[in-house]
Amino acid sequence: MRILLNDEPRDTEASTLGDLLASLGLSAEAGVAAAVDGAVVPRSAWTSTPLAPGASVLVIRAAQGG
Repeated sequence: MRILLNDEPRDTEASTLGDLLASLGLSAEAGVAAAVDGAVVPRSAWTSTPLAPGASVLVIRAAQGG
């Protein structure tokens, strides 16, 4: 299915947000936040949050610096 990932079209086989983040290698990484269709999804709900065709997913990674 096709979704928008950080405003870029992307084809994915992921059926949940957790599956998508795992495929990106981000599911175990600390400092990652995600939202689906404008709603922030707590990490505890990633595996139970379904993705639908056309979903808009925003993934943010915290960066350290100064």
